[in-house]
Amino acid sequence: MTMYLEFLVEEMSMEVFLCTILPHIVPRGTLFKVYPFQGKHHLLRNLEQRLRAYAQWIPKDWRLFVVLDCDSDDCVELKQRLEQIALRAGLRTRTSAPRCWQLVNRIVVEELESWYFGEWIAVRSAFPRVPENIPRQRKYRNPDAISGGAKEAFARILKRYNYYNEGLSRIEIARKIGAFFDPSRCRSVSFQCFCKAVQEAVHLKLDLCC
Repeated sequence: MTMYLEFLVEEMSMEVFLCTILPHIVPRGTLFKVYPFQGKHHLLRNLEQRLRAYAQWIPKDWRLFVVLDCDSDDCVELKQRLEQIALRAGLRTRTSAPRCWQLVNRIVVEELESWYFGEWIAVRSAFPRVPENIPRQRKYRNPDAISGGAKEAFARILKRYNYYNEGLSRIEIARKIGAFFDPSRCRSVSFQCFCKAVQEAVHLKLDLCC
């Protein structure tokens, strides 16, 4: 039986990015849908109600993903908050039911641009003027720990090399980088945790599930 995956994300650039790269992560024929919210606070405000609706009818072969930027929040506290929301809604999370989960919460540390820094070959393919050595610079070596914010750092680099001088389009950037993005090359730990959960979802043994 083929799994169906549904992703709840905070905004459209993540929607565009995931729709571009997921076919390279899941087996051919896997069905998925990505639903964007109007920002992080909108997602958090509406998440429990949305999950309660899922809990009333979710099929056995569906798996849900909540993907949220860490930003300046404490990653552990944010993950715990998401876990509590899902459990109150009546869904089994990967943390609470590792062998038979319905939903997994994944935190992007610290935001989508961190994943870009982790796959710089894709960035250079989309934007050839940016230097190859950026990830070797001390402040960018760990894509999940870029001081001052990955989004701001990424914007500065693009503008320095004469891309988007009139203002960035995160949706367009997500589409361009996603077209070259190789999940196996990405050095971001939070991205690899996301991929691991996706791959696990499509290989869950449904006969173990309640």
